[in-house]
Amino acid sequence: MTNLTVITTKNPAIVKFQFDTFITKGKNFEFKNIDEAKPSPLAQKLFYFPFVKTIYISQNFIAIEKFSIVEWDDVKREVAETIINFVEDGGEIITEEANKKIPISIYAETTPNPAVLKFVANKKLTSQVVECKNIEEAVVSPLATELFNFPFIKEVFLDDNYIALTKYNIVEWEAVTLEIRTFIKEYLEEQKTIINAEKLNEQKANQPIDNEVFEKLDITSQQIINLLEEYVKPAVASDGGNIKFEAYNPETNEVFVVLQGACSGCPSSTFTLKNGIENLLREFLKDNTIVVKAING
Repeated sequence: MTNLTVITTKNPAIVKFQFDTFITKGKNFEFKNIDEAKPSPLAQKLFYFPFVKTIYISQNFIAIEKFSIVEWDDVKREVAETIINFVEDGGEIITEEANKKIPISIYAETTPNPAVLKFVANKKLTSQVVECKNIEEAVVSPLATELFNFPFIKEVFLDDNYIALTKYNIVEWEAVTLEIRTFIKEYLEEQKTIINAEKLNEQKANQPIDNEVFEKLDITSQQIINLLEEYVKPAVASDGGNIKFEAYNPETNEVFVVLQGACSGCPSSTFTLKNGIENLLREFLKDNTIVVKAING
């Protein structure tokens, strides 16, 4: 008989269905639709529930994030029964194929910041920017946590298909690049968790919703954000960095932006980006009094 415990989480959209035994071989899985769920016949079956948004499978539990069309109190019993019946009928939670290694290639790329090296993978690592200034902040990323075990790693920045690492001055990149590249390659090939989606969602749940914040901003701030997204972010991302709108002061005409990843602490980027963004905003907004102030994230 399958023992399953239903556990609520800090995120009201996510409920965990916990087994009393391990259900994966030390790996974690995240599926956002039925096509992605091919490695898990159970996850594919669960996606037939129209309210299922995302499924996470890890160690001894299945966590499900729902859309807001239903309340968990109305459906969690049915979901639990579906899981139990599936398992007791001999259904596979994770197929053997999913446990095979996937070939991964990693190459290192220099950035304008000599303290930062960019490690690029041939697969997408994250759908959103994750910046970890220390190992405590790395709670949302097991990969970042592991990287902080290298004593020379100061900061970890993940975006799209790359990891930008900032080092302390105790070593030169030439001495440790191969070691880091090999570690990341093996970590990804073993399909270990890159981002802990549940913890990231919990973190996001405590923050304002981006669209709601955007709608409440003044028109000038909205225009600035759109310009940064369209013209600046793609350029800095190629160098392993990111730029984030912080605030606009209409009284002083000052725009504050936060530099992240390779841009943060770069000897030249603060000046270059500040002036480049300043010129961009002045041209598009037709206002030569705009001043940009860059903050290292």
